[in-house]
Amino acid sequence: MSDQVPSRFSGGVDLSTLAAAAQQQQQAAQAHQHGGPPAGAGVLAIDVTDATVQTEVLERSLDTLVVVAFWADQVPESLQVRDLLQGLAAEANGAWVLARADVLQNQQLAAALQLQALPAVVALAQGRPLDLLQGQQTEQGLRQWLGRVTQAAGLDVPQPSDPELAAAEGLLVNGDLDAAEAAYDKYLKNHPGSGEAEAGIAQVRMLRRVGALPDNAVALADANPDDIDAALAAADLQLLSDQAEAAYDRLIALVAKNFGDDRERLRKRLVELFTIAGVDDPAVAKARRKLGSVLF
Repeated sequence: MSDQVPSRFSGGVDLSTLAAAAQQQQQAAQAHQHGGPPAGAGVLAIDVTDATVQTEVLERSLDTLVVVAFWADQVPESLQVRDLLQGLAAEANGAWVLARADVLQNQQLAAALQLQALPAVVALAQGRPLDLLQGQQTEQGLRQWLGRVTQAAGLDVPQPSDPELAAAEGLLVNGDLDAAEAAYDKYLKNHPGSGEAEAGIAQVRMLRRVGALPDNAVALADANPDDIDAALAAADLQLLSDQAEAAYDRLIALVAKNFGDDRERLRKRLVELFTIAGVDDPAVAKARRKLGSVLF
């Protein structure tokens, strides 16, 4: 997601009318307000209604990111998403605020944001909507979405380490590859698509391969540039020795020379090495472009 308002919201959401209506209701609603303390630092989560949305959502979003989770008792999935966000808000420790919005008490806000289904989650900053999620969400998906919207809002929110991933990494660092792989595999089954777990498994496999290689594997590959097995071995050692770009270039050069099963074998190994380094690594981005030009 870019730092611009998505096209779904561009020109289509006018919260000024909602703000005016909320101001008219605010005084009457104060005695029944659910929102807790006024806008300020340290707030983790609040309950909002149409009567309190002006101060608790719109005005608060001028100073911090506000994530509004719409829920209804009749939609169990919306309760699950709300509760997941509650935990993530606690982890963020006030870096952003969760606003819990019962749709029956927030019909004007839901209409203004053009909601079409539950669960629904909207991020707001500077008094405007940044992005919208609708439908069932996993914890991993919510974490990734929050990372994008906090970045779009200009917030530097440290992501807390997952205790299960931290335990798997500890096993990896201690050299217990079998236990580390099992821990990462278990995490991946419970959190499909986890980049951290996929990278961990790829790293375990690479370390296993490297443990069986001779010290002169790179020299052997240099002496036999068309030997695929030698190149794969050398690339593992080079990646482990902080020579990632040389490792990628070695395999990409062979991709250009080979076809069929050999080419696919080389491509898969490159993808695995990219996974270890991470999609944000500049060397990976450069290598992906080179690989794309060779393949297509």
